[in-house]
Amino acid sequence: MFTMVILTLIIAGIALKARFVCVRSRQVGLDYFRLMGANTSSQAPENVITTTRAFSNMFEIPVLFYVIATLAIAMDQVTPYSLVLAWSFVISRCIHTWIHLTYNNVIQRMYAFWVGIIFILAMWVE
Repeated sequence: MFTMVILTLIIAGIALKARFVCVRSRQVGLDYFRLMGANTSSQAPENVITTTRAFSNMFEIPVLFYVIATLAIAMDQVTPYSLVLAWSFVISRCIHTWIHLTYNNVIQRMYAFWVGIIFILAMWVE
């Protein structure tokens, strides 16, 4: 879980940097970020949208990971198999994030996403 938190914080830093660069270069004004583009005519650069979406992704499926991992710890149900599944999920999220923030191939990103879903499902079944 700590690794997932670190990954989330790294993505947050990347997204924050992209936003600062965008505002400094006057690609969009601060008003854009009040409602994330709603009610404004400006469009943020692709890297701002991508990094923001990558950060948001860390609060979607990973929530299921945090819940099952916490339950496993609280119920003293951590097994070598569950650890392999947990680390496999974390690795799949790292791969998903790397794809998303670099070359952003949608098909490869989808595969990484679904591999992570399978690991989460296996953790819940176990």
